[in-house]
Amino acid sequence: MPKTSRSPIYPVRKGTPTQAYRQLNKAAGFAEVEHVGNHTLRKTFGYWFYKATKDIAMLQRILHHSHPSVTLRYIGITEEETNNVLKTFSVFHSS
Repeated sequence: MPKTSRSPIYPVRKGTPTQAYRQLNKAAGFAEVEHVGNHTLRKTFGYWFYKATKDIAMLQRILHHSHPSVTLRYIGITEEETNNVLKTFSVFHSS
């Protein structure tokens, strides 16, 4: 099968969300991590995508959210964290 822009990055076996959940929890158990679900991966991806790019509009589109504020709340970026970033922001960089 030729690669296209819509081809998966790596081949996966077909399965149900329940099967994926079981495998994910099995791996989490080995790592001694609790409370991991399929949605955990989506939220973690969103959080780290935002941290790396700061492109909330793109992340909003990727996650199919209705508004950037929904996306920020979803990935756990709080108003306090936003305010802390603004406190350290400066247009003028001192040496």
